[in-house]
Amino acid sequence: MNTEERSNDPGDRSSDKSWIDKIFDIFSSTPKTREDVNELLQVATANQLIGRDEFSIIAGAMEVTESHARDVMVPRTQMIVVKASDTLEEFLHTVIDSGHSRFPVVADTADDIIGILHAKDLLPLILDKNRDTFNMADYLREPFKVPESMRLNTLLRSFRENRNHMAIVIDEYGGVAGLITIEDILEEIVGDIEDEFDVAQDTPVRSIGNNDYIVKGQMEIEEFNAQFDTDFDDSDVDTIAGLVTQHVGHLPQSGESLSIGDLQFKVVYADNRRVHLLRVQELQDNNNAS
Repeated sequence: MNTEERSNDPGDRSSDKSWIDKIFDIFSSTPKTREDVNELLQVATANQLIGRDEFSIIAGAMEVTESHARDVMVPRTQMIVVKASDTLEEFLHTVIDSGHSRFPVVADTADDIIGILHAKDLLPLILDKNRDTFNMADYLREPFKVPESMRLNTLLRSFRENRNHMAIVIDEYGGVAGLITIEDILEEIVGDIEDEFDVAQDTPVRSIGNNDYIVKGQMEIEEFNAQFDTDFDDSDVDTIAGLVTQHVGHLPQSGESLSIGDLQFKVVYADNRRVHLLRVQELQDNNNAS
């Protein structure tokens, strides 16, 4: 009776467990739920038995077992594709400027993907002067297709077993919902993996070389002017993507370029709604060219 009263007394500190007690309790029996495992990880992290980075990776690995391809895929409206009817010159600049290594090739629409084009397979053609013999079909690889309901851990295993790095995500009606890469899944586990064309979330500009930058299209003109010491008018448009669109007179596509003032702009990535990324280069001073 006295023991029962002590255990139910909220003021009795004997009911409080130290972190050692908690770890002992967890290890003394097999964890039965994800919450048990998560509690163990949190206690271990709080007491510096594992680092926060390790905790994030383990937690991320657990999370992918509950996520599906549809949750992290690139939607079809944002896919960068190559048309099967395009000539080498027509799509080569898109391949080079996009920063990607694999591209779905479509016949008519995004639902009709006939293969995957690897950028590395085109490298010999860059130096080949006889490009008239180029045949797209010779360079296509079979597309790896997965349902949008596939769990990420299962997809990651399939990527590894089949040595694929990209999959076309198919919806319940058999249409193309988007695409997903092995990098997309790994980012769910370890966080964002940036390459040279990625721009950090907290900054709209990233330098990729001497006087060479990748700029987010939604960067405000006022901020752009301060960054690049320009004086572009923002009375009609607010963003640098809007300024570029205004100058070309239409929604530009990936690969289009133009000069505004002393800057060269090239569209790195645009979809059918807006310009997402621009490459900005400062033009060389030609005053002494003569």
